[in-house]
Amino acid sequence: MLLAFNGNLAGEVASVDSITITTVYDNNPFVEGLVSSWGFACVVQGLERTILFDTGGDGGVLLANMEQLALDPQIVQIVILSHLHGDHTGGLADFLQVNPEVTVYMLESFAEHLEKDVTERGAQLVTVKEPVEICQGVFLTGEMGTAISEQALVLKTSQGLVIITGCAHPGIVDMVKKSQEIGKLPPCLVMGGFHLLGASRPKVREILSQFRELGVAKVSPCHCTGSEAISMFAETYGQGYIQNGTGRVITLER
Repeated sequence: MLLAFNGNLAGEVASVDSITITTVYDNNPFVEGLVSSWGFACVVQGLERTILFDTGGDGGVLLANMEQLALDPQIVQIVILSHLHGDHTGGLADFLQVNPEVTVYMLESFAEHLEKDVTERGAQLVTVKEPVEICQGVFLTGEMGTAISEQALVLKTSQGLVIITGCAHPGIVDMVKKSQEIGKLPPCLVMGGFHLLGASRPKVREILSQFRELGVAKVSPCHCTGSEAISMFAETYGQGYIQNGTGRVITLER
């Protein structure tokens, strides 16, 4: 069973048999007392390694929100950057100042722009081009898209795939399809930025139809999805929609 809750103890994994995903940076507010700013970042716990996926646009905001959520930066072992845009990479340097003992995964196509930020602070850099398993049951899609290259994070769970996207510039449907090719399971949850801000209602309806065809059970869109598209996902998915924003905690069986 997948549960969504607003946990005040976000830093505590619910149990050894669960995975916890905490949105620590988003432009949609969720928990009072946290700072919401344009960008996205989430912390994934309960796997072989603890992961920070994207770093938001401002390191001060990222670290302050993590502190408020009782998430010690030192628990993070892997940092993943979905794509080059500053609202996803802007917090990297400040985070590495606090915890340089991490491995940073970024796409080969933009590594040269951020390599110095990583290596000069003592972190390990791994560049990604093709799909890769970075720890047990945890995959990156590898480089997708042409104009704006991006990668998604894919988690294999007992309920199916959890797919986390930063902005989905290559297209959210294509990223879900690629994740399924890699993970060989139906998607139980797709979350993150879907890049639908300003998209027409017919376009969003088309994507919703494709999500249903792909078997996407639950959705938790945020960031660049846009309020109108988010409302359409909420209406269509009903109980399968999980509101997201800064401070949202999602937990699911491992």
